[in-house]
Formats: sequence, C-alpha cells, structure tokens
Amino acid sequence: MSNVTVFKNAGLPALKDLAEGLRANAKITGGADILIKMDKTGHWTYGVDQVEIEKDSLWVVNPFSFIHGYVAWGDGELLGEKMVKITQPLPELQEAPAGARKGWEQQIGFSMVCITGADEGVEVRFSTASVGGRRAAQKLGSEIATHIMAEPETPVATIALGTEHYIHDRYGKIFTPVFEIMKWATMDNTDPDQPKLEVDTTATEKVESANSEVAAGRRRRTV
Repeated sequence: MSNVTVFKNAGLPALKDLAEGLRANAKITGGADILIKMDKTGHWTYGVDQVEIEKDSLWVVNPFSFIHGYVAWGDGELLGEKMVKITQPLPELQEAPAGARKGWEQQIGFSMVCITGADEGVEVRFSTASVGGRRAAQKLGSEIATHIMAEPETPVATIALGTEHYIHDRYGKIFTPVFEIMKWATMDNTDPDQPKLEVDTTATEKVESANSEVAAGRRRRTV
C-alpha cells in the first residue's frame, strides 16, 4: 500500500475550488527547481551550493504540490525519476536503469516557500525516498488534509523545519526530518496576522545572494 494512502484518502486533492484559489491567490507554484534536503548530520540545506537555512526560518507549503512516484539512484547520481500528482495512481514502472543500486525506490515530494529572514521568497522542492523522510512528508500531508476538511478557509500550513534522530544498531545515529506546523494561512491572506504568501519577485536575487555568501564561506554547510 502506498505510504501516502492516508493523505490521498483524506480528500484534499479533490477540493478543486481550493486548488484553483490557492494557485490564483497564494501564487505558490508546484514546480520549484531548487532542491532542499536534510543532510546526514541533521542540517537543512538547499541548492547545489548547499546553502544552510537560517535557524527558526518559516516556510509555507503548497498542499496541492504533493507528488509521489519512484526514483532510481546510482552512486550519488540520479538515474531516473517518475513522479505524478498525489491524486493519480503510482506510475507504472519498467526495468530500473542500469547502475541503480536499489532499483526503483518509492518517493514523495512537495514544494514550499520561505517567508522569513535572508531566504524569504526562495521556493524549494523537497523530495525523499528514505523511510523516515516519507513518513514525515506523509504525516504533514495527512495533517494538512485533515485541517482543510475541517477549516477550508485556511488551507496553507506554515511550518518550521526540524530534525529528530534514532540510534541504528549498525549505522549509529540516523537523522530524520520533522515538519512542525506553526500556524495556518488563508488563501487570500486577508488576515494581517497570517504570514505573507506571495513569492518574492527578488527570489532569484536572494538565491544569488546566498550563493555569494557561500563563496565567502559563511553559509555553506561543510560535512
């Protein structure tokens, strides 16, 4: 059974009117090109330069950007990826690409935008095939779906990115992501206490600025 069954069955993607309103008013797209990840030491970084996110930064999640599917990894190289919207069945698979160490692995992902600090306006995509990562994303999706069914006027979750860990008998300390929901936002952001949803038009400049800081050795995460 798909690890996102609970989220999908909760009915969130069926709320087409909310989806249209979210796209029209929140201006959060689902096709972010910048990837965010949690590294093996439990630190969150984004982009090819591994810019470390600011502590206590807040991010808004597009609930209609959730996707699921499969990914095939070689030795640190992405060999293949088949992803579809969460409303669709998992894609059919052919033989995994040559060199895929684990064959096809199930993956889930979604998009979010930073709304605080130096990274404000930066849009990223989180995708994960790890058991802990999928569990965290599925939990977030379920919480969003449950909330929307109860309070559809505030469908956008504002989250903080955290970590937790457990001790593996063989590999030692293993970190897993945590998505803590801090508050909920409306689609049109009419409540002044709600976070700002519009993607900053200077998002590209902010990424370039972050890359400049990386070049200066201030924000790049060195593992």
